[in-house]
Amino acid sequence: MSASVITVPLYRAAHARTGDKGDRSNISVIAWDAALYPLLVAQLSEAAVAAHFAHRRPTRVQRYLLPGLQAMNFVLDGVLDGGVNDALNLDTHGKALSFWLLDLPVQLPAALAPLLKGPHPP
Repeated sequence: MSASVITVPLYRAAHARTGDKGDRSNISVIAWDAALYPLLVAQLSEAAVAAHFAHRRPTRVQRYLLPGLQAMNFVLDGVLDGGVNDALNLDTHGKALSFWLLDLPVQLPAALAPLLKGPHPP
């Protein structure tokens, strides 16, 4: 990897919100800065998000782009163990799923490092 490219967890470049309906989770990812958005769009594909959540076995992942907000919304079907009334896990609403996505490594030009937020990983 070139010294002009850095790898950081997604939370350094964006923040997220999670919602749910039945066995479906919605995860919105919002870039901290408009300059980061196109780079995130390029790396956060439906396939990349599905692979990151492979352990939850999503039946489908859809991505909706919201460029005016520098955001994207992912809809993950089949990741909540049946939903609030059926799931036996502790996080039946899937609120922690946004934090799992925010841990995904992304590559960015080192010149954009001043736009990153949040704690630096050790």
